[in-house]
Amino acid sequence: MVQNAPTAVRAGRREWAALVVLILAVTLLAIDGTVLYLAVPAMVADLSPTATQILWVGDIYSFVLAGLLVTMGNLADRIGRKRLLLIGSVGFGIASLMAAFAPSAEVLIAARALLGFAGATIMPSTLSIIRNLFLDQVQRTKAIAIWSAGAMAGGAVGPLVGGALLEHFWWGSVFLINVPIIALIIGFGLWLLPESKNPDAGRIDLLSAALSVLAIVPIVYAVKQAVGSKLDWTVFAAVILGLVAGWIFIRRQRRLETPLVDVSLFRIPAFSGAVSANALSIFAFFGVLFFFSQYLQLVRDFSPFWAGLAELPATIASLVVVVVVGVALAKLGLGRAIAVGLLVGAVGLVAVGLTAEVTNFVWMGLALAVIGLGTGLSMTLSTDAIVSAAPPARAGAASSISETAYELGIALGIGVLGSLQVAMYRGGLQIPDGTAPEARAAMEDSLATAASTLGPEDADLLAIAQHAFTHGMQATAYIAAGLLVVSAFIAWRLIPSAKITKETAHGAH
Repeated sequence: MVQNAPTAVRAGRREWAALVVLILAVTLLAIDGTVLYLAVPAMVADLSPTATQILWVGDIYSFVLAGLLVTMGNLADRIGRKRLLLIGSVGFGIASLMAAFAPSAEVLIAARALLGFAGATIMPSTLSIIRNLFLDQVQRTKAIAIWSAGAMAGGAVGPLVGGALLEHFWWGSVFLINVPIIALIIGFGLWLLPESKNPDAGRIDLLSAALSVLAIVPIVYAVKQAVGSKLDWTVFAAVILGLVAGWIFIRRQRRLETPLVDVSLFRIPAFSGAVSANALSIFAFFGVLFFFSQYLQLVRDFSPFWAGLAELPATIASLVVVVVVGVALAKLGLGRAIAVGLLVGAVGLVAVGLTAEVTNFVWMGLALAVIGLGTGLSMTLSTDAIVSAAPPARAGAASSISETAYELGIALGIGVLGSLQVAMYRGGLQIPDGTAPEARAAMEDSLATAASTLGPEDADLLAIAQHAFTHGMQATAYIAAGLLVVSAFIAWRLIPSAKITKETAHGAH
């Protein structure tokens, strides 16, 4: 039986203060995903890990985080979102201390796994609490815009924070900085965050939880392995395992009375379109940032700190979304606004390609701002569409779908666009005849290897490698732009564009 929805209660100061706590949490998690990369050389010198252990230190966090998001989103619906977020925050603080003072590579890998586990308990809870804090649709969209900006800013600011810390402290400081922030989250969270859960939640199906991990982790592993190492039998085995587990998972969800993922939601064009737009926005944003950071350091010769600073225009522009998102919804409606955001992001990517060889960095900074504005707008509105599609009682489960799209978008963006960049770099290399075998091998491996191997007398060879890398980055940026154009068409066609007014929003439940 359908009842008339009551007028939504508008959020006040307490709700907006609670949002600050949630933004702190999601920003911290995003920073932790990227801050380690700059610390690797110092960590290697201190702990002497093997090459395999170095890979595990970097990868285990995202494997565990992505694999457990679906399960933890459902657990939050059952035991309480505030409770799980605070428990996860305590775990994140303890794991951060373990990582900061790890005496060996094995302990650091274990600590990173615990960070991923704790992060998976925090991320879905942040978004589902927002769903229950902000019942007014216009306010909720603005709140999610700020949340999205925090998530995007964290990934971009990670190298900046890491660079600043590593200039003055030891490698463990990139983890130790988490502890005071976690203390703030717990202290203010206990006071400001409301508790909410699904009163009719059933038991979590443990087989479904295991299948969700088996469906996601092997795919993430395959992408990272294919890009970071090489295509071997483990990549194909992992893809097959992930696809088979995913197929069994979907079939089981259709039969369960209370599934982990309500797959029927994907039959709704607006929902599946929003998930696609969300994942592709992140795919393009983080995929480009990944090799753009290398471009700034290895081609433009920026230090890690200044490279992080140079990427701030994208972060600042994503914050501007908070101001324009209401206007975009009112003027265009949801589907068209998402499509316009994706198209703006595509324009920014094309501009990055066009300005890559321009000496003055100002033009590239403006291009980054355009990317941040467009992808920030599309990510905010598509996240809002995903979360709003589910009833409040299932907010955690819906949030976990959005978060999983976010994590997979990062992994696949870095993996797919990164592999394209590597292939185009190697294809564009024009190494002169007579080049020493060692120098040739270094150049063919990567620009990073060439930069660390070639001496001052090989400046011409390094310039050739830098030129090939720049051309590869340009081509990859254009391909990413094309994908956003396709995604914009999907959003325009599938997601309804009924315009949101203040009157309809205040009456929305």
